[in-house]
Amino acid sequence: MGGNMALTLKAAGFAVTGSDVFEQARARLAADGLAVAAPNALPASDVYLLSLPTSAHVREVLEHSPGIFKLAPKGSVIVDTSTSDPAVSRELAKKALAAGLEWLDAPVSGGPKGAASGKLGMLLGGETATIERVMPMLEAMSAKRTHVGGPGSGHVVKLANNYLCAAHLLTTAEAVAMAAKAGVEPAACLAGLNSGSGRSAVSEVNFPEWVLSERFDSGFTTGLMRKDLRLARDAAEQLGIPLPLLQTVVDAWHANADQPTDSDDFNHITTPVLARATHGDTL
Repeated sequence: MGGNMALTLKAAGFAVTGSDVFEQARARLAADGLAVAAPNALPASDVYLLSLPTSAHVREVLEHSPGIFKLAPKGSVIVDTSTSDPAVSRELAKKALAAGLEWLDAPVSGGPKGAASGKLGMLLGGETATIERVMPMLEAMSAKRTHVGGPGSGHVVKLANNYLCAAHLLTTAEAVAMAAKAGVEPAACLAGLNSGSGRSAVSEVNFPEWVLSERFDSGFTTGLMRKDLRLARDAAEQLGIPLPLLQTVVDAWHANADQPTDSDDFNHITTPVLARATHGDTL
């Protein structure tokens, strides 16, 4: 994701330096024609764009060895496109402000393909003035941008979105399996669902694109979705609101670490649901 975003920005005319903790990843970026630097040797920049697996990685990049908080010139903007813990994001946003920097959380959807084509969706959490300042960059990266509130808000809504996506994968798989057992072809079932109120991005995109095709190459792993679900559950617990359905979805995604494995494409969560509900019948 991060590499594709960097290459998209370069193609749009921005001066971009890519970085990664792994030398092999930096070598791949360099082979694609991107200037690269080690994390502790980043050049001064107006914007530092982060795309990392977890909030712990975001914190490490910002605060350690020596960290962007110390490297960045005053007035620079930190844009975090990761799917991060909102509480950590709000803490880091305060530290960014104290360091004379600006903050914007901008978690994305659209996968590696969207990053490569500049067609991502972005949920923005930060000040309006900060968004306006980096809007040319955001426009080059994304097809749709939604400002949902102050720092951390983008990550709150991203967790809500991924919770619904995770739930829709399970419920759509059960609906398709039920229809298949009753003699309705999965493609026909999906066409019917997509003409009615039961449709979702999962039924309209994920199922035809990755599940029924058996390609399972969306670029987003089961492990990352499991992480996001845990973050959503933890956020709800910190707010003191009981969300039993969310916990059910979390439990379902963690029920079997081998089916699917963390490294599998996240759409594979449908495979055991379909197989179990249809008693092994071919879909």
